[in-house]
Amino acid sequence: MAMPLRQTIRVSTYLLQQKLIKRQEKFPLIVELEPLFACNLACEGCGKIQHPAGVLKQRMPVAQAVGAVLESGAPMVSIAGGEPLMHPQIDEIVRQLVAKRKYVFLCTNALLMRKKLDKFTPSPYFTFTVHIDGLRERHDESVAKEGTFDEAVAAIKEAKRRGFRVTTNSTFFNTDTPQTIIEVLDYLNDELKVDEMMISPAYAYEKAPDQEHFLGVEQTRELFRKAFAGGNRRRWRLNHSPLFLDFLEGKVDFECTAWGIPNYSLFGWQRPCYLMSDGYVPTYRELIEKTDWSKYGRGRDSRCDNCMAHCGYEPTAVLATMGSLKESIRAARETVAGTR
Repeated sequence: MAMPLRQTIRVSTYLLQQKLIKRQEKFPLIVELEPLFACNLACEGCGKIQHPAGVLKQRMPVAQAVGAVLESGAPMVSIAGGEPLMHPQIDEIVRQLVAKRKYVFLCTNALLMRKKLDKFTPSPYFTFTVHIDGLRERHDESVAKEGTFDEAVAAIKEAKRRGFRVTTNSTFFNTDTPQTIIEVLDYLNDELKVDEMMISPAYAYEKAPDQEHFLGVEQTRELFRKAFAGGNRRRWRLNHSPLFLDFLEGKVDFECTAWGIPNYSLFGWQRPCYLMSDGYVPTYRELIEKTDWSKYGRGRDSRCDNCMAHCGYEPTAVLATMGSLKESIRAARETVAGTR
C-alpha cells in the first residue's frame, strides 16, 4: 500500500478514535462527493450521464459541498461526478476542503486538466486521480473517444512536473485479460511513475449503455489471481490494503461495508452506495441511522451478487486489518516499502 506515511498515520488515528474512543459502529472512511453529474465523455460502462438534461445542468454550491463533507467527519473525500473539472467553482471546493485538512482526491478523465492546472496549488492534502482503463487503444475504446489516453498521459506528466501528486484509477471488465492489466499497471508504475494506483472490477450500472462486459465474482478472482502472479502486486504502487488485494484474488471473502464510503450528490446522501440508488436522505445521520444496511450484500440483494468494487469492500478490509496484529504489521511494512 503506497499511501503516504503522513496520510496513513492520520487515517489510522481517525479509525482508532472512532472504534476505541467514540465506540462508533458505523463511520465513513472517505466520502464520495458528486457536485455535478455532467460529463464531457459518454463511457459505455457508466450510467451517470443518463440523468435528464435539467439535472445535468445543475452544479452544487460550494458551501453545500464542503458542508456535507464536514457533516460526515470523514478524513478523506473523493470528488467525482460526472467530470468535476466542469464545475466552475471546483477549485474553491478543493481549496476549502484542503484548508480543513481533508485529504482530497479529484477524480478526472483529464480532458480539461491541463487547462485547469493553474487554478490549483500543490499540497500534501490534494491529489489528482486520473481514470486510465488500459493502454491507448483499450482506454479510448472504453471512454468512446479517440485521443483521450494521450491527453490523460500529457496531463499527468504536466501535473507531476508542477509538483502535484497524481494517482490513477483503473476499472477492468470481462474484456480484460491478466496481460492487459499487467501492461497498463506496468506503464503507470514504471513509465509514468504515478504516485499510486487504484484498481476495481467494473460494477453493473443498471443504466450503463453496455451491459455485456461486467465481471462476475469468479471471473474477477481468476483475472486478478493471474495478474498478481509472480509478485506483481508487491512491486506495483497500489493504493489498497493487502487484504483487499487478497479479496480480489479470492484468498479471503468479506461482507460489503457500504456505509464506509458514503456518497453525497446533488440529490443528497445516496442509499446504500454510489453504485446503487435506493433513494436519498438530506443528512448523513439519517443515512446511517435509517438505512437498513442488513438488506445489502451478496446473498441479500441480487444487485450485489457480482460486486467486488473497492467502495464496498476496501473499508471492510481496512477494518479487518485493524482487528489483526498480523495484518496491521503486514500493512505497515507495505506502507514503508511504498514510501521508500
